[in-house]
Amino acid sequence: MELSTHTEHPPDADAWPRSDERLALRLWLRLLGCTHRVEQTLGQRLRRSFGTSLARFDYLAQLQHYPEGLRMKALSRRLMVTGGNITGLTDQLLAEGYVTREVDPNDRRSNIVRITPLGQASFERMAVAHRQWVDTLLAGVAEADRQLLHRLLGGLSQSLDAMPPE
Repeated sequence: MELSTHTEHPPDADAWPRSDERLALRLWLRLLGCTHRVEQTLGQRLRRSFGTSLARFDYLAQLQHYPEGLRMKALSRRLMVTGGNITGLTDQLLAEGYVTREVDPNDRRSNIVRITPLGQASFERMAVAHRQWVDTLLAGVAEADRQLLHRLLGGLSQSLDAMPPE
């Protein structure tokens, strides 16, 4: 009897052979899987509770740190999305009164986006819930482990920052 090697679902990374050569790949898949699940849960809760998306929440979160506003190109870099995505989100949030958009007086080719008081108030309500949801999602991880994970991921971030661009 011959066993089929085809499976409907890819094998869990934990089922892969344990070897140093696969550890980096398993770690990457674990990080990616956890990130995707957290983002998915937060996005669903934002839609259900506030009728908004995680992208819109992240957009307002960036702007609330910069009351003087941000150029749309800087916002695009910070959110790691295309300029087209930023333009679409800006148009939506502008129509709802959450942001303003002005031509940059120092560079007429650029626009500066600022959060409005209405946008700030809306963001603050969402941020309270968002913090509670994140706390709940990470509640199963002991505090000491959260601190260790934060420190280790900080090291990974610094290592990635130090890599030369290709």
